[in-house]
Amino acid sequence: MRRTMHLARGATLLLMAMLSGCSTVPPWERGTLAKPVMSVDPPPQEQQQKLRAYSAKEGGAAATGVGGGGCGCN
Repeated sequence: MRRTMHLARGATLLLMAMLSGCSTVPPWERGTLAKPVMSVDPPPQEQQQKLRAYSAKEGGAAATGVGGGGCGCN
């Protein structure tokens, strides 16, 4: 009996947590949410710039490869 009560309470809390994230966005706020700044992933050109800078810092090693830096400290 007690286990069933705990399970029911847990399921209710889980359901409430899942439903609390859902909301309707008014039309006048949708433009704000659609801006590129609100994106999770960086723009492709920014990612490419970061990769190029990282590869220059690493010396001869490709940005994603293994190998030492360009300073000769390995």
